[in-house]
Amino acid sequence: MAVLPERLSEVLRSDSRVSSLIEVVLDLGRAPEARFPDGFTKLADEEVSQAEIDRVVENVGHFGDDNRAGIERTLHRISVIRNRAGEPVGLTCRVGRAVFGSVRLIHDLVETGQSVLLLGRPGVGKTTMLREVARVLADDYGKRVVIVDTSNEIAGDGDVPHPAIGHARRMQVSNTELQHKVMIEAVENHTPEVIVIDEMGTELEALAARTIAERGVQLVATAHGNTLANLVSNPTLSDLAGGTQTVTLGDIEARRRRTQKTVLERSHDPTFNVVVEIRERNRVGVIHDVGTGVDRMLRGISLPIEVRTLQPDGVVESHVEENQELEDEFQTAGFDVEDVRRSRGHLRRATGAAPRRQTADPTPPESNGPAVSAAPVRIHPFGVPKTMIAALIEETGAPVQVVDNAADADIFVTTKSHYSRRPTVIRRAERDGLPVYVLRRATAEQVTQFLHRFASNGHRRETARVDRTRGENGNATGEDSPMVREAMDEAQLAVEQVMAGTRKIELSPQSSYVRRLQHGLAARHNVGSSSTGREPSRRVVIRRRSR
Repeated sequence: MAVLPERLSEVLRSDSRVSSLIEVVLDLGRAPEARFPDGFTKLADEEVSQAEIDRVVENVGHFGDDNRAGIERTLHRISVIRNRAGEPVGLTCRVGRAVFGSVRLIHDLVETGQSVLLLGRPGVGKTTMLREVARVLADDYGKRVVIVDTSNEIAGDGDVPHPAIGHARRMQVSNTELQHKVMIEAVENHTPEVIVIDEMGTELEALAARTIAERGVQLVATAHGNTLANLVSNPTLSDLAGGTQTVTLGDIEARRRRTQKTVLERSHDPTFNVVVEIRERNRVGVIHDVGTGVDRMLRGISLPIEVRTLQPDGVVESHVEENQELEDEFQTAGFDVEDVRRSRGHLRRATGAAPRRQTADPTPPESNGPAVSAAPVRIHPFGVPKTMIAALIEETGAPVQVVDNAADADIFVTTKSHYSRRPTVIRRAERDGLPVYVLRRATAEQVTQFLHRFASNGHRRETARVDRTRGENGNATGEDSPMVREAMDEAQLAVEQVMAGTRKIELSPQSSYVRRLQHGLAARHNVGSSSTGREPSRRVVIRRRSR
């Protein structure tokens, strides 16, 4: 209050909400404002003058290269806005408070010695929680804690740190560009067990943090960003989560993963073991294994996040939520020829696209009688000569019709070389749920083999299920196929792990035929199973049965 102009201090003292004041904003030529959790209030109708701003700056003292200053022996922060000439024209006076008990949401995480990174938007309470973590580790657990205090926001301004940090020691940073050097200096000179850092934001700081973690020192730090996905996509700080690198997969591995050959993968172990997403002051999301979380994110698999909420009575409630938005929109899956005939446009509706024109079902269910001739299946070729397909359709008599527009097609046909380049037309077809059949080459033999899948001859009907990433080999996916055996091996291993005590395991996306086999395997071993996700990323989850 003593720093502000007297006319504003009197108004604030008379406000019943002053105990919850967040900050006071003074901008030249505008009315002053006080901001509270439930909104803001004008402190006066008169505009802020240059003399008042200069007086506040003079009372505060020295501003660093980050245009921040503090009040000695307090946690308050004053930030200045300057014009092009460097003169102050605006001030943000933020109230700093030591909130005891805020560490309760993550108490079990920091006491184990794991490195923890706190993420959240500005003003959500990252620094407040970080300050409390430093005090608890130093006082309650007797650890040697060193705080690298860039803007004196954790331990306050002045040479004597604020009592809120307990017995933790504080190292000030004279220049924000030198923070990474002070971090290394803290490890080399003061033998800490824990390093606490606020607002990591440069590549050099990320590299210094990685160096500290590799020396066996626990790190607790904050960074701007709402979620782990923001951190991974941030080119400056992604190294904290393990970084990313482009990897070219072999043909067999690409088919096993059901993805394109060039993918993103984590390049090294993450600097931080745990990431805490601070959503509100009393609500956080916790990713316990950052390495596994980044791997799942890059592969488009849903990421389980533990959400913790601090209740008014001090009890912490938690539940696990699945982030289904991480599913890869280009994940591949199988399709059934008869499904295409029976329900044109079904896949488009399943993915949210506009439904196609419906066609009456010309094919009766399986019976001992002769099969009725099916209506033509519409295909759209890309990279395969239409004249060749038309000639082979006439030669084989297959109930197939070539269409010029992918929007009118039931199946998209292309070659391996075209599919690997992932042009827009192919990505759009997969996004719309259109089955994509990949030929090894655009030869008459390959096209003929493809057309035979739709031929109906007497009592014989082709109902082979084709995997889009395996379409070029022309083999049906039976129980003895390598892909099915691999999927069942994965399910068998998951069943064994669940029987050994694991709560649940999510398998790789599979066709409905393979999922049925995996459900049967789970039932035989008396463990629970369910399917999750949307086609074409639907997959089986093996879990313990509820008692």
